[in-house]
Amino acid sequence: MTTITICRAGISDAALIADLSRETFYDTFAAANTPQNMTKFMNEQFTKEKLMAEVGESGNLFLLAYDGDVPVGYARMREGEQRPEFNGHSAIEIARIYATKNAIGKGVGKALMSECVRIAENKGRNFVWLGVWEKNYRAIEFYTRWGFEKFAEHEFVLGDDIQTDWLLKKAI
Repeated sequence: MTTITICRAGISDAALIADLSRETFYDTFAAANTPQNMTKFMNEQFTKEKLMAEVGESGNLFLLAYDGDVPVGYARMREGEQRPEFNGHSAIEIARIYATKNAIGKGVGKALMSECVRIAENKGRNFVWLGVWEKNYRAIEFYTRWGFEKFAEHEFVLGDDIQTDWLLKKAI
């Protein structure tokens, strides 16, 4: 059985986080979107430079998942946005949670989600929440198993394509 370890990432991990971000996003969504929209998104909104800068921004917390010494996934948690649907209760967002293509189904998502929930608990949050593309059925199934429930929707622009993300929350 594979043992996945999770560690908090720092500034020195920014390039690795950016590379994992681009690789996992592309692998997850390229088949369901046009090459033009993927290229535009990756080259304008999801550049290595922008992703590296996020690692040092206040309110962001990054986790790295390793299988041995091989990085196999990451999560980005983000403080800040307080949704009106939470009625003043405190929350933290899981802005991204991804596993590499070869590691899907090997416990990476479970290990990352466990750590995200633990962090939310330790911070005294009432909710953890996230956005997921309405057509990302595998991810929606994963989040549902974790007890997340849909509470809203919002637009996500990928290239020139306006898509709908479901916003899901889990009570802590």
